[in-house]
Amino acid sequence: MSARLSLFYGLLGKVQPYFRGARMGRFQAALAPVAGARVLDLGGTTEIWNLVPTPLDITIVNLPGVPRHEDIASHHRFTFLDGDATRLTQFADNAFDLVFSNSVIEHVGGPAKERLFAGEVRRLAPAYWIQTPSIWFPLEAHTGLPFWWFAPARLRAALHRRWERILPAWNEMVAGTTVLGRKRLRSYFPDAEHGIEWVAGFPKSYFAYRTA
Repeated sequence: MSARLSLFYGLLGKVQPYFRGARMGRFQAALAPVAGARVLDLGGTTEIWNLVPTPLDITIVNLPGVPRHEDIASHHRFTFLDGDATRLTQFADNAFDLVFSNSVIEHVGGPAKERLFAGEVRRLAPAYWIQTPSIWFPLEAHTGLPFWWFAPARLRAALHRRWERILPAWNEMVAGTTVLGRKRLRSYFPDAEHGIEWVAGFPKSYFAYRTA
């Protein structure tokens, strides 16, 4: 990894716990999950749930090959499954009490798959919480570059070619990332309450939630 990216991710690692703590605080205030609630986390990790004190029954679904960290000590009960978040036919309607997803919908593969993802979220539980980064935040969350989405296409293509040589897996993730505006997020979740996470006067992310 380049020195610039290493520095960015080092700084991100220092400030991210604060942002995640605030985000999970909003999640708890909005949805107030009760002890033992059945939660489906799409594309998540165990670490973020340490910020939620209420013990929950959490099923984490990720694509095959994503590290599971099954040995983590936690007050929650975790189940780990491989699956595609746009097509979860193994689960019946309302199989869970709550669906949760943090910065995943922008990675599923564009608008058509985003709509499938949203449909599964709304089908699988009466309540949900979905978050996605904002295009207007100065530092793009994956590249560490200022206003990445507004850079000229030729510049972005050149950077992708360079990253492909030195960081192919990471570049594949960046290249496959889309960005959702508030209007598109609202169209996917018309039955939700919508909000903005503000940082230093900039919208850092958007979130949509439905209570049971």
